[in-house]
Amino acid sequence: MQSQKPFFDDLARVASGALGALSGLRAEMEAMVRQQFERFTSSLDLVPREEFEVVRAMAIKAREEQETQAARINELEARLAALSATAPAPAKPKAAPKPKATPKGV
Repeated sequence: MQSQKPFFDDLARVASGALGALSGLRAEMEAMVRQQFERFTSSLDLVPREEFEVVRAMAIKAREEQETQAARINELEARLAALSATAPAPAKPKAAPKPKATPKGV
């Protein structure tokens, strides 16, 4: 039994060293994948989140203003239609008198 104890101690040290090497390899692989991903996304011309939020807020504001203007236009058109219905029809303009014919020799 005594002879097997150093064997298991050595085996435990080797396993511990292998796990340490694997964790270092894992960290290195993650860094490489992150670097490749960042390189890929930078080539896509993506917009940062902050800029997207600013443009989104501008679009929402513009949409609200457009809806307000559309409601105002509808109200003004309704008022114009009501005024047109109650106002008397405009008088037809009198036809202008025809010019007198002048003799050709004058």
